[in-house]
Order: sequence, then C-alpha cells, then structure tokens
Amino acid sequence: MKTLPISSDFTQNTQIELVCPAGSLPALKLAVDHGADCVYLGFKDATNARNFAGLNFDEKAILEGIAYAHAKQCKVLLALNTYPVPSSWDVWKKAVDRAARYGVDALIVADPGLMQYAREKHPDLRLHLSVQGSATNYEAINFYARHFGISRVVLPRVLSIEQVELVAGNTDVEIEVFGFGSLCVMVEGRCALSSYVTGEAPNNNGVCSPAKAVRWQPTPKGLESRLNGVLIDLYADDENASYPTLCKGRFMVNGDSYYAIEEPASLNTLELLPRLKKLGVSAIKIEGRQRSPAYTAQATKVWREALDLCLKDDAAYSVKPEWMNALAKLSEGQQQTLGAYHRSWK
Repeated sequence: MKTLPISSDFTQNTQIELVCPAGSLPALKLAVDHGADCVYLGFKDATNARNFAGLNFDEKAILEGIAYAHAKQCKVLLALNTYPVPSSWDVWKKAVDRAARYGVDALIVADPGLMQYAREKHPDLRLHLSVQGSATNYEAINFYARHFGISRVVLPRVLSIEQVELVAGNTDVEIEVFGFGSLCVMVEGRCALSSYVTGEAPNNNGVCSPAKAVRWQPTPKGLESRLNGVLIDLYADDENASYPTLCKGRFMVNGDSYYAIEEPASLNTLELLPRLKKLGVSAIKIEGRQRSPAYTAQATKVWREALDLCLKDDAAYSVKPEWMNALAKLSEGQQQTLGAYHRSWK
C-alpha cells in the first residue's frame, strides 16, 4: 500500500488547539464565540458516536455552522467515527462525500476502510484518527500514518501521562488528548458491554446508552436508573444521579454494592496543562456533544482562559479555584478526576 504524507500546517497559528463539542448549531456558535480553535460535530445518523435524538447537523445547519466558524477563523471537524457494516457501507461513503463537499477542515475517522475510501476519493481531505480507532501505542499510530495519511490521533482515555509521553516522543503525528468531560473506561472502539443490555453495538449505532433505553423511576428505596429494563444504579435522595452507562453502574461484589468498574466522574486535566505543553501535545479536546449549549459555552470559556495563560507562561501557570468550581458544576455527579492520566497504583 502506498505511503502517504502527513499534513503539517494545521496548527501553525497556535501551540495547542482547543477542540470543543458542537452537538447543535447553538452549541457550535457558543463554542466559537468563547474561543474554540476547532469545533467537532456529526451528521444526524449512525455515522457518528453521539447519535442522539435532537442532536447533530442536517445540511442547512452544517453549512451555516461552517460559515460561522470559518468567518471567525475556527476549524470544523466532522466525526465519522463509528464502524460501517456491509449492508450500510454506502451511508458512510456518502457521509465522506458530503463532508468533502461542505468544506469541513478534517474528518475524524475510525474505520480503515473508510480512511482508504476518503484518501482515494478525496486525497486533499485531512484525516484524524478517532479515539474510536483505539490506537494506544505509537506503532499503531505510525501504521495509520504510513498507510492512510493520518495527520492527528485522538488518544483513548486509558493512557497514563507517562504513556502519553512515550507515544508523543515516537511519532510525527499530531497528538490530541481529552482534557475535560465524561470518561470512557473501556478502550474506545472495542467496547461491547452495553450491547449485551441494549442489543445495539455502541461502535456501530453511535451511542452506548441509547436514550430510548434509559428510564428513571422513583421508588421508596430511591431513584432507580435503568437501561433497557436492567437496573444500573439506585440513588439516595442526597446523591447526584449520572447518565446510566453500564460500566459506571454499581454492582454487587462479594456482598458489597459499589462502583466496581468506574465511579461516575468527569475528567479534568487543568493541572496537567504545563506538562501536556512540554510533551508537544497539539490539541486538547473537551468531551460533550450530547450536553447543552450552556455546557459548551462554560467549558470553552474556562479552558480558553486556562490554555492562554499556560501558553503564555507555563512556569507561572496555576489552576484558579474559580475554574474548578465552574467545571465542577458541569461534571458527572459534580465529581472530577485525572482518570488514567494519574494511576496511583503504578
């Protein structure tokens, strides 16, 4: 297979790009207005991993959004980050064609077949390897760069900061990491856990806990959250309830009920910004296309201020309490964590 060149001019105007979620046109505009360098979005179908009702973009909305972003020097990235199935291959191919026609700045792609199609049909279209591609080491990343011309990789949220450093030091591909938002405790793109409960694979259908399968039910014992009828969690009156995903539910283990896989909490890496800068990270990503425009605005505002201060003088940088307070209000269960970036047991 032909080796393809890596584009190198994407981040020429900034040291670290702030990549913000746009689940809707209002969210896109607020992200742009509050300082996003890039916004990422998806079409209204299963080609993207946030295929929720009421979210995403039709042709009219995406054209307006691209025009709005480009007028303010903000790039638009389109997530085509689920895996096609043979019976629906044309849906994903046509999505690539539409993206190229609309003038997006890059595609966020996971499936190698789709990457090959994009490279052959639209060779000038920049490709980013999605977190759904599950590339957790530099050999995998460099493979995608050689064979498909990948310019940037979004690292899965399972790597420690030392592992990120190892990856960044052994590839010329731009590194994008998650900085804030909900955590995925699985290696994205490989999770089949929720498909056992919902009957729909999260890697193909665009969501690991479809809204149609989610139910909340008050009971004398507390608030039940269920996924397709399966009890995921039971909340006392003084507990903050999070969105029911199977990996973040409470389980009975040896007679005790607790978060056996992962506690509901949001990733927040503000304190790691100076180190991420030193590692040469190209972009910080805020998760949350399924969240409200108000979430997007507040998260973008805080991270824009923090990133600007760190880029100006990382030695003098420190996390402001007001930043943490603002982001805590946006976090799952109002809890924040460094996640896998800091593993106390290593």
